[in-house]
Amino acid sequence: MEKLDYEQMNGLSLAYIGDAIYEIKVRTHLVSTGLTKVNDLQKKSRHYVSAKAHAAIFNLMRDDHYLTEEELHYFKRGRNAKSYTKAKNTNVVAYRISTGIEAMVGYLYLSGQSERLDQMMDYLYEQVEQGRVDDAKTK
Repeated sequence: MEKLDYEQMNGLSLAYIGDAIYEIKVRTHLVSTGLTKVNDLQKKSRHYVSAKAHAAIFNLMRDDHYLTEEELHYFKRGRNAKSYTKAKNTNVVAYRISTGIEAMVGYLYLSGQSERLDQMMDYLYEQVEQGRVDDAKTK
């Protein structure tokens, strides 16, 4: 892998990388559960990858004191980045939180913290599968 200087990257570039990593990890997880129909996979993935799901996941991480200071720093870098794209099917706050989650994933990936990234994804899968994410979305 080409070494990128994540410390110098802006929040949107980190989010761009993080979005791809997050997506492949969720898709791999869903396929590993035995789902094979693409339509079922797409429906199930919305519980993990939508901006509303990201916002709920972040709230759970915050409430559970799950994130380190460094992770929060990179989350905020993504959340506060000036994006010129519009949020689709969600509000601006959820969209910005989603960008923050993706930037944080990008940071973990690019900084070589694969074990922590895997732990975070396992935490996320557990929250979704226990229904905590859907519960947090309705609050």
